[in-house]
Amino acid sequence: MAELNHTIVHSRDKRAGAAYLTEILGLPEPTSFGPFRVVRVANGVDLDFMDADPATIVPQHYAFLVSDDEFDAAFARITARGQEYWADPGGSRPGEINTHDGGRGVYFDDPSGHRMEFITVPYGG
Repeated sequence: MAELNHTIVHSRDKRAGAAYLTEILGLPEPTSFGPFRVVRVANGVDLDFMDADPATIVPQHYAFLVSDDEFDAAFARITARGQEYWADPGGSRPGEINTHDGGRGVYFDDPSGHRMEFITVPYGG
């Protein structure tokens, strides 16, 4: 069976983008590999942040399955920053979280405009 090993995240500033994600998720500091700042998540997948021309960055969606405690901590970091967040990917429910499938979920943007999502229960869970 194939497993996702890594993906490249085009970023306005790879250092800021990688640091932002590790801070919000409470992960270890990013590492360097070639032109990338690498964020490793719990299931061994790397997000390789790479500097890109802001005019060419196409916002992507990255969803992270987190525990209830991790959700609470990450959500507290988001709100402490005064950052906008939404209950839906389209941003039509600002300042709310969702409770799909009996869990909790929230959407927010990283510094390069990628729509991030934290969920505590997989969809269809």
